[in-house]
Amino acid sequence: MNSAVDQQDIKREKILEAAYQRFLHYGYSKTTMNEIAGDLSLSKALLYYYFPDKSQLYIAVMRKLAGEYIQNLENELSQFDTLKEAFAAQVDLQHNFIVKNYNFFDFFRVNEQNLPDTIWEIITEIRQAELTLLSTAIRIEEKKGRMKPVENPEQIVDLLIDALHGVRVSAVSHKKVMFPQKEHLEEIHTKRLLLLDIFIKGLMY
Repeated sequence: MNSAVDQQDIKREKILEAAYQRFLHYGYSKTTMNEIAGDLSLSKALLYYYFPDKSQLYIAVMRKLAGEYIQNLENELSQFDTLKEAFAAQVDLQHNFIVKNYNFFDFFRVNEQNLPDTIWEIITEIRQAELTLLSTAIRIEEKKGRMKPVENPEQIVDLLIDALHGVRVSAVSHKKVMFPQKEHLEEIHTKRLLLLDIFIKGLMY
């Protein structure tokens, strides 16, 4: 019985990886379930057995990517020397995550006004992980006596994440978009690091 379950898990992981590669190179809109099944030499019926439709497959891949992002963030924040390094690690990691997976996120651009609740749940999980990990970093710095005591580190981190999310380049500042054009990502990243530097200096002695 366990062997059968293991085989199902292995097949499911292979489907997720094949789907990820398709979504990454061609985007959600230009990817079909037929193509994913063909990449794996699976029947379309078997693919639908694991995932009833393309949107559910996409969400499953998104959940996997989110888990990897959170794990990477945990690894990065387990070895920082200064608070600035901890927060910069989050900014850098998020930037690299978006750059690497930019085409994958075309689903967000196409469905920005009507994202499924499940996607918002994943986004909320990521934000909560960032809040928890960065708040812990603040507490660690407080214990070292290198920063001013703060009453509610979660509130401070929440404010900073909101501020970083609000950073835009002038060319798109009037547009409320979740994902700007790829050519603007480096400028946004630079501005976020500058804002972060100002913010952290305000917390330190």
